[in-house]
Amino acid sequence: MRRTGRISTPRAMRLRRSLAARLFIAFCFIALLGAAGRLQVLQVEYYAREARNQRLRPVMVPAPRGTIYDRYGQVIAENVVGYRVLIMPAPWEVMQAQIDKLRPILNLTDEELTRAKRRWSREIHLPMTLTVNADPIAVATLEEHREDFPGVLIVDYAKRHYPAGEAVAHMIGYVAEITEGEIASREWAGYEQGQWIGKAGLERQYEKQIGGVPGSRYLEIDARGRIMRWLPEELGTLPIPGHDLQLHLDLDLQRYVMEIWPRQFRGAFVALDPKTGGVLAYYSHPSFDPNKFIGGIPKPLWDSLQADSAKPLLDRVSSGGAGQPPASAWKLPVAAMALEEGVIKPKEFMPWACGGGIYMLGRYARCWDKKGHGRSDLVKGIMESCDVYFYQVGARLGLKRYLEVGTRMGFQKRTGIDLPYEARNQMPENTDWWVQRLGYKPKASEMISLSIGQGPQTMTPLKLAHMYAAIVRPDGKAPAPRLAVTDSLGPITIDFNLSPEHHEWLMKGMRRVMAKGGTAPLSRLPPTWDFVGKTGTAQACAGCPLRDHAWFVGAIAVPGYDMEIVAAMFLQHAEHGYTASGYVANALNFYMNRKYGRQFDRFPTPRDRFPRGLPVGSWFNGPVVDPPRR
Repeated sequence: MRRTGRISTPRAMRLRRSLAARLFIAFCFIALLGAAGRLQVLQVEYYAREARNQRLRPVMVPAPRGTIYDRYGQVIAENVVGYRVLIMPAPWEVMQAQIDKLRPILNLTDEELTRAKRRWSREIHLPMTLTVNADPIAVATLEEHREDFPGVLIVDYAKRHYPAGEAVAHMIGYVAEITEGEIASREWAGYEQGQWIGKAGLERQYEKQIGGVPGSRYLEIDARGRIMRWLPEELGTLPIPGHDLQLHLDLDLQRYVMEIWPRQFRGAFVALDPKTGGVLAYYSHPSFDPNKFIGGIPKPLWDSLQADSAKPLLDRVSSGGAGQPPASAWKLPVAAMALEEGVIKPKEFMPWACGGGIYMLGRYARCWDKKGHGRSDLVKGIMESCDVYFYQVGARLGLKRYLEVGTRMGFQKRTGIDLPYEARNQMPENTDWWVQRLGYKPKASEMISLSIGQGPQTMTPLKLAHMYAAIVRPDGKAPAPRLAVTDSLGPITIDFNLSPEHHEWLMKGMRRVMAKGGTAPLSRLPPTWDFVGKTGTAQACAGCPLRDHAWFVGAIAVPGYDMEIVAAMFLQHAEHGYTASGYVANALNFYMNRKYGRQFDRFPTPRDRFPRGLPVGSWFNGPVVDPPRR
């Protein structure tokens, strides 16, 4: 029987195996050729970069921040030499050994090490930053024993420094490393891990202007991770320094306010240029040293500041918690409103004389002076701060019109200062406020409290200073306060629409506050200056044993000319506005003497001179003169 199919012979089997082997070899050759071509042609840049990355490590070079100057060119924020200590990436056992050796030299805390490890865990291919505030002595020690720390890198950089320290803390803010959450936010788009940013105050407000753009440099390392050399700067990218910033602030005035501050009282002081809105002084007490915040706030320091009952972190000039009832300092805005609404006339005497109180609008209301002030017109009402006079002014305005006009004038609004955080001021916009907040419909008698700066209204010292900047200007307007000098003024954010005649009557009343019979006669300044003001004594809480708060707002000028500076001061539990008046008088006298090159008298007021046995001129008991306009 014949067999069908292919007959296998030894020779045929060898041929088939030979062919398969040749095909396999050809396939491998083509694969190797393709891989070589991909390596040599298509992916040459990628693999070259990978090879370079194995021996090169990028190190971020922080950009020098712009210098911040005061109005006379004095430095408020500058850059000094700081030192960062980094460890090159390596197996963790090697890095841990280096950390153990560095810890006693750098005085690293557990918190600092935990923070450094957490930051590095997000980018383990980059050097680990152990500290950004290395002590120069520690740096010198490391440099002397360089061979003992082969993977340690010391980088000098432009570190932020504030020469005035506590005097400028709440205004200037501080800088620290950007957080992971901030990087993810739209506000900080384009920023990278390791960059420093402004965290508060002007440093944050003008970050995009003064922050600059960081650069980078490359380190060459060997296969064991040891540092070989810095590569030339041109192989990296140079940092772009930030732009400088000039302020309206008078740093000498700022320091002087801090120097004379009564340490037993918490409070705030702010001074504005009524013409430009420029902020000439901005101080909150107690304060803190922003230099200790650079690079990150140590936890023990943060905990102590948070636990401090004096709340040194609170900005009492403009931020949340700074608002307080303005008390009698509010009587000038009320008078300005009443004059322009036509409900009172400057020379008009109110129908009811002050006998220590008055019954009106369904309730009896007392005056601060139980003996009474008799009959009062506008000037006398301001001079003696007569509550009964202003109760009648408030009754003529009426609650509804008072709220409507106040809302139209923006009494509740922020001033618009160029700082990142400013509190909104409290004043009801309409009668619904009582219904929604307190659950009752307000009666007409609410005007009793509102007309003398009490009741449900609070103002920050900045807002009150801003309102007085409008009152002391002949046109009754004031631009938004500005710390930084810009090409144009801020928008007009307060407008009392004062006529020149009404402006002069308000100024007459404020001059007499400082004279015999006024509420702050011992804080009067010599006739070299035209010094005006208004006291305020705010009830701390109804029926409580706490002492009242003290307000004073003052302004000063060369006699016959427009006011050049207006300042508001708030002293917590200082009992009477008179307490604050002397400090404002001293500060404004300091400013004017320095501005006009006059000899500075540290004790210019009678309240300073009498206790020291110094003579007081005849001007103290002399009549108040309203200087003619020049």
